Amino acid sequence: MKKLLSGRVAIVTGGGGGLGRTHALELSRHGARVVVNDLAQERNAAAASAVAEEIRRAGGDAIALAGDVTRPDEMEAMAAHAVERWGRIDILVNNAGILRDRSFAKMSLEDFRLVMDVHVMGAVHCTKAVWAQMQAQQYGRIVMTTSSSGLYGNFGQSNYGAAKMALVGLMQTLALEGERRNIRVNCLAPSAATAMTEAILPPEALARLTPEEVSPGLVALVGEQAPTRMILLAGAGSFECAHVTMTQGVHLADRARAGEALCDQLQEVSSRSGEVVPATGWEQYELEVAKASASQRRSAGAVASL
Repeated sequence: MKKLLSGRVAIVTGGGGGLGRTHALELSRHGARVVVNDLAQERNAAAASAVAEEIRRAGGDAIALAGDVTRPDEMEAMAAHAVERWGRIDILVNNAGILRDRSFAKMSLEDFRLVMDVHVMGAVHCTKAVWAQMQAQQYGRIVMTTSSSGLYGNFGQSNYGAAKMALVGLMQTLALEGERRNIRVNCLAPSAATAMTEAILPPEALARLTPEEVSPGLVALVGEQAPTRMILLAGAGSFECAHVTMTQGVHLADRARAGEALCDQLQEVSSRSGEVVPATGWEQYELEVAKASASQRRSAGAVASL
């Protein structure tokens, strides 16, 4: 097997189990040296140490470092430890997360804030801890863990869905800001068996939804030739892409009747014919101003012809 990540240094948060464990193992299998991060609680710390030991037994190089992603000082210390040991940080996988599922009507604000804090601010803290190092070495690969719950919605997961879509927005901007320094930022949306899916899918389907089937997608997002600003979906050995697109829409020149006219033309506004994937948020402004200018020219031409 070709080792695509030979000599690279990777940090995987929430690496003690589940996807974090298989991510760490897959990165190591491709030659990366891995920091396996998890919480300092005895069970989590022991799980992270076991993953690091599993990597070392297989001939790889790994250490377990405890730290809470919601505490920026602990993430800074983790990053500093990695640089002290290996001299660089090439890859960050923001994998740590929690669930507090409940319908929005029954969800406490505390549970909403907690999920946002772990997923969104946790990713911010970890990314901030490695960003300067990646800039200095002119190389970095960062992966945010998003979800179909954020991209498309899922009943009972308003907090989780909001957090996961927020990570897409964070990825979009960091990819633009990191481009000059060869820092590429992507999102991975995994499908894996959960208690929720057990009630819906047959056993043979659940057997395919293992973390091991997702982690190869991670390798594609962190290698030398990795893309940037990709939202990669992965599950059961299959891989797809999601895109945030923009339709061509309509321009409504009559401001007084714009609300009424828009209600009548929503189908045309939502038509996907000619839709694009904007390179930056400015493309919305550019499209709208261009349509307004074209409409003004048509009006001027109509007046001139009278």
